[in-house]
Amino acid sequence: MQFCDNNPSILNWASESIKIPYRHPLTGRQTVYVPDFFILYEDRNGRKHAEIIEIKPSSQTFIQEAKSVNNKAALVVNYAKWEAAKKWAEKNKCYFRIVTEKDIFK
Repeated sequence: MQFCDNNPSILNWASESIKIPYRHPLTGRQTVYVPDFFILYEDRNGRKHAEIIEIKPSSQTFIQEAKSVNNKAALVVNYAKWEAAKKWAEKNKCYFRIVTEKDIFK
């Protein structure tokens, strides 16, 4: 969050500000997914971009790293959320990105 506050390219940001409806794959119920961040930024050419960003551990992001039953279940739910987020982002002319500890701690 300090990165967002201190980066001059970031024009606006919010935490947990978007609600995206999706169907929970394990219960079949309609529910809501709330991504971690929404960020509006300007690139070096002055073009504005909007992104929805979800931060997750890689064990809940990649099938090859989901060793436990709980992580595999979380992965199934996450895939349903992310599919809904991608569709929402496309409809609203923004980009959806998933960030893991591998991205943050490079």
